[in-house]
Amino acid sequence: MTPVRKGITMVTLVIHAPDYRVKKSEKRESYETIFKNGKGKNYAIYNDDAKNIKSSPNVVVVLLRKDRNKKRAEGCLIKIIETDQMTRQGIRRYDVYFKNQLEVEYKSENLNHCGVAIIYS
Repeated sequence: MTPVRKGITMVTLVIHAPDYRVKKSEKRESYETIFKNGKGKNYAIYNDDAKNIKSSPNVVVVLLRKDRNKKRAEGCLIKIIETDQMTRQGIRRYDVYFKNQLEVEYKSENLNHCGVAIIYS
C-alpha cells in the first residue's frame, strides 16, 4: 500500500478474473462477462489504495485472466464503489467500473492475495 506521492503520474488497478473462481462460486463472473459489462464485482482493495485510486485522475484498469487461455484487457476507470461486504481479514470490497476496454497482448502482473494489484508509476 503505497501512498500517492509527488511525481506519481499514473495509477493502474489490476483485477484478476480466473476461471477457477467462477467454477467454485456463482458469485464470481468470468473474464468475458466483466470485459463485456465493464464491471468487476466485489474486489478486495485496501483502504489506502482505494483512497489513492479515488483521488487519482486517469486510472487505468487492467483485467487479467492468468490461468488458462491467458488474456489481458485495459480500460479507463470510471469509478470504484464500496460494497457492504468485507473479506474475513477485514478488507473492504469494491465494485470496479471501467470503459473503453480493449484486449491487448498478454503480460502478467504480480497480484496480492486478493487478486488485485495497484501499480504506481
